[in-house]
Amino acid sequence: MTAPAESKRGPVVQDWALAFVVAVIQVGAGRNANLRQTGVHSLDAFGYVLLLIGPVALLLRRSRPLPALLVTIASCAVYLLCGYGYGPIFVALVIAFISAAIVGSRWWTYPLAPIGYLALVWPLPAMVGHPADPWLAFGMIAWLGVLVAIAEGIRQRKAVLVARRQRAEAARRDEEAQRERRASEQRLAIARELHDVLAHSLSLINVQSSVALELFQKKPEQAESALAAIKTASKDALVEVHTLLHAIRSGSPTAEGRDSAAEPGPESVSARGESEGVQGNSVVRGVEACPPAPRSPAPSIEDLDALLQRTRAAGLPVDTRIIGTAHKLPSVVDVAAARIIQESLTNVVRHAPGAPAAVTIRYAANSVEITIDNARVTGAQSKSGPSGGNGILGMRERAHALGGQLIAGPRPSGGYRVVARLPSEVGAPEEAR
Repeated sequence: MTAPAESKRGPVVQDWALAFVVAVIQVGAGRNANLRQTGVHSLDAFGYVLLLIGPVALLLRRSRPLPALLVTIASCAVYLLCGYGYGPIFVALVIAFISAAIVGSRWWTYPLAPIGYLALVWPLPAMVGHPADPWLAFGMIAWLGVLVAIAEGIRQRKAVLVARRQRAEAARRDEEAQRERRASEQRLAIARELHDVLAHSLSLINVQSSVALELFQKKPEQAESALAAIKTASKDALVEVHTLLHAIRSGSPTAEGRDSAAEPGPESVSARGESEGVQGNSVVRGVEACPPAPRSPAPSIEDLDALLQRTRAAGLPVDTRIIGTAHKLPSVVDVAAARIIQESLTNVVRHAPGAPAAVTIRYAANSVEITIDNARVTGAQSKSGPSGGNGILGMRERAHALGGQLIAGPRPSGGYRVVARLPSEVGAPEEAR
């Protein structure tokens, strides 16, 4: 039997059991009560039918609570008006009233209490020659007040339990949504790392292969050097891709990857979410260029020589300068800075081959400024890659996601300049690497 069928069967069995118990009480105890009273009509077949109508009506107390209550009141009224004695016939009436007050509308149920008192206790019974005892009349008023209070208390308790279950369910759904969001951010971060690894490595391989083709016949020794650089770049890319694939299979960020969804910061909300769509033609978004660190694909500006190793191997001369006292940056800022540098330099390799470049890092108290300059292209140089990418847009998104800014454009003296200013602190504290 399925769970829904069992859930429906339970209340039905309970209602039948309750109706049976109430019927036994009303028939058995009602007969004894009627025999002990004087001046009342003896119980006959019609009286027993009236005693059973209330318990039968209780079978509808869940689906039709108000009609069940009205039927119970009517059976009690007819029972008393026929001259039968007071007794446990009110048991079904009490249960029907509480059920109607809890399941149905209180505005239809509570007014029936004084109406029932007028019809069953006073003054209607007295008008037809069945006056009630004064103490009974006053006692019934008190019992009706208690009955209404019990019904309202149960109703409020039920509302509190329902609200508590709803809050618990909402909290459970929110926690599940948070887990799914974190897992999605981790997958996006790993996919972004994979994109960056392939884009950066393939861009440098493209440059070196172009050089090798041009020099293969004229200067084979230089072509051999370019092919060696291609081999190194492809080998390092494969190591990093394997690391990322291992992270994907394990369902967690890379072993020491610092630009992951597990790290707090606004980058996980904005820049990551659009990395795949916006950066489709971007050449590089930074991958750690140091081959000896295959377990940590995230780049860093702490070691500029290692960061620039592949770019320099592609034939681009890069000068570096650090101004101010270098200090450890939050990992998400460090990764963003390194990727902006690699993005800018790889664009130089692709779009201005042969032009020297310079990287300047200026540390301040609350920010770090990265400037990448390249000189004017000398001579007729063909571009080494396709144009029309979204590298500048992607770098600007990285900076804005961290609360910084990025400016890129031609220099007055010729060439191109990229300036990125990033905060030294982010909204949530991060662990030191």
